[in-house]
Formats: sequence, structure tokens, C-alpha cells
Amino acid sequence: MSLDDAATKPHDRLADHLAGDMERVNLLIRARMASQHAPRIPEVTAHLVEAGGKRLRPMLTLAAARMCGYGGPYHVHLAATVEFIHTATLLHDDVVDESTQRRGRPTANLLWDNKSSVLVGDYLFARSFQLMTETGSMRVMGILSNASAVIAEGEVLQLTAAQDLATDEAIYLQVIRGKTAALFSAATEVGGVIAGAPEDQVQALHAYGDALGIAFQIVDDLLDYGGLSEVIGKNVGDDFRERKLTLPVIKAVALANAEERAFWVRVIEKGDQREGDLEQALALMTAHGTLQTTRADALDWAAKAKAALEVLPPHPLREMLADLADYVVARVS
Repeated sequence: MSLDDAATKPHDRLADHLAGDMERVNLLIRARMASQHAPRIPEVTAHLVEAGGKRLRPMLTLAAARMCGYGGPYHVHLAATVEFIHTATLLHDDVVDESTQRRGRPTANLLWDNKSSVLVGDYLFARSFQLMTETGSMRVMGILSNASAVIAEGEVLQLTAAQDLATDEAIYLQVIRGKTAALFSAATEVGGVIAGAPEDQVQALHAYGDALGIAFQIVDDLLDYGGLSEVIGKNVGDDFRERKLTLPVIKAVALANAEERAFWVRVIEKGDQREGDLEQALALMTAHGTLQTTRADALDWAAKAKAALEVLPPHPLREMLADLADYVVARVS
């Protein structure tokens, strides 16, 4: 599940508080995704952008900047930058994963083709770098360019680790820090930087985004084994069918006996999946309690996110961000 796909009270309060800024972000996004010579670029981008996304990541940037007292214009540029990076990674991810559904709609690679998705994703990355340079802040450019590299690194690591039963929780954490948490933490950190916040507050914002992103992805992976397809925007069990070693499975493999390990080797490493295998996988995770321990891990990360906010000055946005951390894990309560 993605927070982008569900109306949430914390998210709605955040959106209401930042409505004016978000309207400026949306206008900037529409202006910068236009292309005079390649009409397919706005076509593909609009399909994904208009699929109901709640724009959580750019709102994190706006909230961080406002919470730190920023009064200038460049938080809007940074929020649009973050959204372009996110959209580019979604386009690339759907090609890599051979996905057919995103936010309950056909993916761009299905409606057009893989080449269009990859190239439009590249275009959005280029636009994101144009936007971040307009702030004139080398530190901001360093943070966002590093996040882009970490995201790509995380995706490549996932390719090599996804079907390897030797993948442990440390490698999983490294993967999700790359694919999800890196952009969350960059989004919040640059908001503090552009506002000229004290260094301890900037680091607190980074820590909040990092922990929130990790909790977010753990819950996303957990919901794959227990969510409703119309809610999570993809089919239940997609990760299993794609042979992804997510945290509930990694924990089950670590506790497996010889017979159970042979099952995991067959369905994950060898890809020999048969009727009833998803149900068997769920039964093993239930027997070892790995769905519950995965949820406990998500709760721990959400608590870390909330604790990081305590460094920041009292502000209504601080309370909204704390509520957001609670909501991320409330989806699996």
C-alpha cells in the first residue's frame, strides 16, 4: 500500500495546511514536464501524475521548510524536484519489475512501451537536476544528487539480492533505505537546509525522513501478504510471485527447518511456483510469527521517526508529521 493511494486524516491535514504551496508545486510540475518536441513525455508523465497520487514526498519538503521558518520561494522548486525524482523511479521500477498495475491503473510501460517509460524517466531526472540548481545551494544539490545515486544503488542491490536466500535483514534494510527511505530523508533534510535551520534540526529532519521511509516500506511489504488489492493498488502476493525476498519472508527463511527451506528454495530461488504455494508461504510465515515481528519492526521505526521530531521547535506541522508516522503503521494494526 502507498499513502499516495488512500485518503488519510494526517495526510489531509498536512495537505490543507500546505494547500497554497502545493498549488505552486503542481503548477511548476506541469510547466516543467511539458516538451515542445516530444509530446509523449507529457502524455506518459501525466498518466502517472494524475493517477491519484497524494504527493507525500514533496509535502514533506514543504512541511520541513515551513516548520523551520522559511519564507522564500525555493521550497517549491525542491518539492517539485523530489516529485520528479519519485516519478522517474516509478517509471523505471515498473519496467524492471515488469509491472502491469500502479495505483490501480495500467502502468505506463503497459500502455506505451518499456522504451518510452525508461526515456521519460530519464527526462524527469534531468528536469529534477535543473530545478535543484535553481536554488543556488550546493548543499541542497549534494543531498538530492546523492539520494538519486543511492536510489539507483538500492535498486541494483535488490536485483542481486531479491532471489538469494542468503539475503539477510541487514541487506534488506540497505535495499529499502535505497529504494524508499533515501528520498524521504532527502525530502525532509533539504527543507531544513533551504530554511537555514540549525544543524541539529537538519539532522533531525533527515533522521525523521529515514525512519519514516523505512517504516513505510516495511509496512508496504507486509501488506503484500495481507492487504486488499483495491486498497494497496496492486495484486496481493505480487512480491511472492515476483520472488522478492521481503522482510516477512527473510524472517521465515531464517527460522526454517530443512523441509521449509527446500520450499523457499523452490519458490524463490528456482521460481518453480505452483498452485497453493502462496497459501503455503503464508502458513509458514504465520507459524513462525514473522508477520507479527515484521509489524513490530515497523512500529519501532515509526517510534524513531517521532522521537527525531522532538529536536524541532513546537509547531502544528511537527504534530502532523508525528501523526503521519503513526498512520503509516496504523495500516497494519
